[in-house]
Amino acid sequence: MRRCSKTPCQEPALATLTYNYADSQVVIGPLSQLAEPHAYDLCAAHADRITAPRGWEVLRIDAPAPAAPARGPLRAVDDAW
Repeated sequence: MRRCSKTPCQEPALATLTYNYADSQVVIGPLSQLAEPHAYDLCAAHADRITAPRGWEVLRIDAPAPAAPARGPLRAVDDAW
């Protein structure tokens, strides 16, 4: 389990922060699958409180909603039990 990058926070990381210098953006999205050397893993509290440098914007990318399970003929059998 990866931890928040903020010192001395030890909470589990739930989001990843990156900087897009070309567009002056701070991008916060779902936790990346792998730790990246130029990205910062953040806990929920720090991800919610992050601010951008003057003249920059914060871009928040939400995790996609999980897809609903398929309702096939076998699912109907399961529901009958």
